[in-house]
Amino acid sequence: MTRKEKIAAGIPKAPKRKRAYANQLKEQREETVKVSLKNYRSSARKMRLIVDQIRGVEVFEALTLLKFTPKAAAPAVARLLRAAISSYEEKNPDERVDVGTHYVSQAYVDSARMIKRLRPAPQGRAHLIRKRYCHVTLVIEPIEYFDEDDFEDTEE
Repeated sequence: MTRKEKIAAGIPKAPKRKRAYANQLKEQREETVKVSLKNYRSSARKMRLIVDQIRGVEVFEALTLLKFTPKAAAPAVARLLRAAISSYEEKNPDERVDVGTHYVSQAYVDSARMIKRLRPAPQGRAHLIRKRYCHVTLVIEPIEYFDEDDFEDTEE
């Protein structure tokens, strides 16, 4: 149906952003907890190797993975994940983060500032050294379980 036909039929124009959709997004944001680690002294490329391991994984399994990861930045990510757990419990005092109840829904690393230094090189030259930093962001959400009643048997 074209816009002119809708106007003739008396159908009102749908708003660009519906209030119900906005409220739904707001409720989703209230359920999730987003924590970030700013200006960590590691390159984003090295940090992504660690963060890729825990994305989509249940929270306590992710802590175990980080405990046994031999990378230097793994303890910092583990501290960040524990901070996310405590802030979730602080935000929702009636709910506890237990085994199998929450997972890391989003985990991403962005590059941050870069400190540039010069190192002397042969024949009067200089080489540029970049000391890189990164930002790490983790989001944890509750795992949604489906009841068997939600799925109806079609075979009969």
